[in-house]
Amino acid sequence: MKHRNIAVLLTCHNRKVKTLTCLSSLYNANIPTGYVLDIFLTDDGSTDGTAEAVMLLFPGVHMTRGDGKLFWAGGMRLAWETAMEEKSYDAYLLINDDVKLYSGFFNNLLKAEAYSISVTGKAGIYSGATVDEKTGMVSYGGYRVKDKKIVVRMQIVTPVEQPQKCDVVNANVLWVSKEVVDRIGIFDYHFTHGIADFDYSLQALKRSIPIFLAPNVCGVCNDDHGKNWLSCTIPLKERIAYMKSPKGLAYDEYIYYIRKHFPMFLPYSFIMLWMKTLFPFLWDYFKK
Repeated sequence: MKHRNIAVLLTCHNRKVKTLTCLSSLYNANIPTGYVLDIFLTDDGSTDGTAEAVMLLFPGVHMTRGDGKLFWAGGMRLAWETAMEEKSYDAYLLINDDVKLYSGFFNNLLKAEAYSISVTGKAGIYSGATVDEKTGMVSYGGYRVKDKKIVVRMQIVTPVEQPQKCDVVNANVLWVSKEVVDRIGIFDYHFTHGIADFDYSLQALKRSIPIFLAPNVCGVCNDDHGKNWLSCTIPLKERIAYMKSPKGLAYDEYIYYIRKHFPMFLPYSFIMLWMKTLFPFLWDYFKK
């Protein structure tokens, strides 16, 4: 029987307990016979003993060290590049290190793959939905672009027993087939932290690559984004710094993303970013 080689990609920075919990759930998951998983982890300059703990408890993990400035997208790219240098893989499985995977998550992704091939004749990208531990609501997964008349709005898709077509996906649990990587490569180097997964799926969408949300829920991952602007009680200088920060509003990268995929909404996006920064009390009012 021919084995299928899957590269699992993760990145981490100073959240040891979550990283170890994620890896433990991966190792305890039900992986069907015939699938060989190689795990590639970027430790981006952790100072809390994450790397040492991973090497002790999971010695089979291929670890690459970063300098603490890679952030999420950079860390995932490094793990991806390291895997591709190792050998040719049949698929790449991207997992956020704060996800606690359900034991059957892998089979959910395989069902999405089988569905994609049967319906479209092509392998594609499949996202696994996660739920928030406290609310039970879907936290990450797949989205459909709902409204593009005035602004770009996206609606999250609730997982059911059958795979569902999506326009945009999160990479908290994400299967990327080799055929996809052969066509569009890996994450765009313009992105430091967030947005890279949305950009990647929109690149696929433009090339008619199938994008599906896998059936059922694949794991637990709390939505830790919250509101993405600072209160007017914070000094303006700090609010502007937050707007430009990769872990804030990521101004340059967000404008690049909008220009690339939704150019008609560039003026609105420009105004929105500055309004959040200069007049956050107005944004608070309209978002109530």
